[in-house]
Amino acid sequence: MESTPQSAPSAGTLSRRTMLAGAAALAGTTAAVAGGAVPAQAATGASASAAGSASGAASGAATARDARPHNGRPGKPVVFKNVRPYGAEKAVDLVVVDGRIASGPAPRGAHVVDGGGRLALPSLIDAHIHPDKTTWGGSWVSRKPASAIADFVAQDVELYRAQTRSVADRAYGLMSHAVTRGTRAMRAHADVATAYELAGVEGLAEARRRLSHALDVQIVGFPQHGVVRTPGTVELLEEAARSGLIDMIGGIDPIGFDKALDEQLDLVFGIADRHGVGVDIHLHDRGETGLTTVRAIIDRTRALSLQGKVTISHVFCLPALSDKDLAAVAADLGELDIALTTVAYSDSLVLPVARLREHGVRVGLGSDGVRDSWSPFGTADMLHRAHIFGWVRDVRLDEELTDCYNVAAHGGADVMDLPHADLKPGAPADFVLVRAECLPQVVVDMPRRDLVVRAGRIVARDGELVD
Repeated sequence: MESTPQSAPSAGTLSRRTMLAGAAALAGTTAAVAGGAVPAQAATGASASAAGSASGAASGAATARDARPHNGRPGKPVVFKNVRPYGAEKAVDLVVVDGRIASGPAPRGAHVVDGGGRLALPSLIDAHIHPDKTTWGGSWVSRKPASAIADFVAQDVELYRAQTRSVADRAYGLMSHAVTRGTRAMRAHADVATAYELAGVEGLAEARRRLSHALDVQIVGFPQHGVVRTPGTVELLEEAARSGLIDMIGGIDPIGFDKALDEQLDLVFGIADRHGVGVDIHLHDRGETGLTTVRAIIDRTRALSLQGKVTISHVFCLPALSDKDLAAVAADLGELDIALTTVAYSDSLVLPVARLREHGVRVGLGSDGVRDSWSPFGTADMLHRAHIFGWVRDVRLDEELTDCYNVAAHGGADVMDLPHADLKPGAPADFVLVRAECLPQVVVDMPRRDLVVRAGRIVARDGELVD
């Protein structure tokens, strides 16, 4: 399990966190309460299909997204008896019909699952993760010292070539683990570079297919080695978009790393516009360098009418802004429905989610890298990430802890343009059952997910995937 965030290492030690927190020139990174077994009859029926491209322009209103039909292939109705939605004092029955929460009594002949008084909570969404790089489930990897971003990139390639398992197998192992921890959807970034060609996105596409019953996945073609600085990358990104392998095209620090602001953004946005895919750009540059890139992204989003199809990840230039300056940027982001993601590395790097939401900005939470060449840490457990999100901000009130969970559940849904799994009638029946007293305690204690339900079907039990 990833260690709880502590104070930063000394300035002379380079790691994922110190590199991300360092100067713009180094800003190129991809950067328990256990319950007993549920004495239940497993529900049957298929669940949600994960293959799906990024949606078109969005209205930005959560209510509009919630009204969209679920992607599930519904099976027989199911009744989850004796559960406590959000930790309610009185247990109720959740009725699932056609893969959605239904109102009224259960239809005759419905399967019955006894929840044993457990909490029912919405499943979670990982809005930013790199499954193609992971060594999850394999032998331990001893990482070597690194003194510059080029070292990390070189170690990426070295580790990739040393793997005996395919990208698809490694990604599947990590992604299926995420499902057992309650993740229902993820936006997965895969490196696109001449060192790998399209092996990363092809591997993620195969893992997505194998988990289509349990997980929605959007794939981003991510130019970790740079768009402009590495010849051949643009052609690979174009091929990935043209062939339908990716839902979104990525970018990385156009100024700090690629040193070609206009050229990189023109190339990335041009490919997105030609092929109808979204954009998700890693931006670690801080200060005016980062803000210059944000403004350039805003300008291109407006010029190409790509409202609702653009995301900026990390955005380390925003947390230090004054309320006035942040409001000015957030107003433009909200107007153009440009989404943001954060991975909560530290209190100085985590996005000010509440203030951004005041301007209608969609903000999701993600895992980033997991057990890769950059870092040995990571769990792909979004409840753990919600815990870290609260830890780095030093929250203590029940409503603050609850909001940490909601950002991991509904914030990611907004970023991925998916309906909220809020346990209300009509919502997708995507939820977890855990033993705990209340939701704030769940964020702190991170109990085992005894059951994970997708479109009314049990897809994981006691930490193991259910076929």
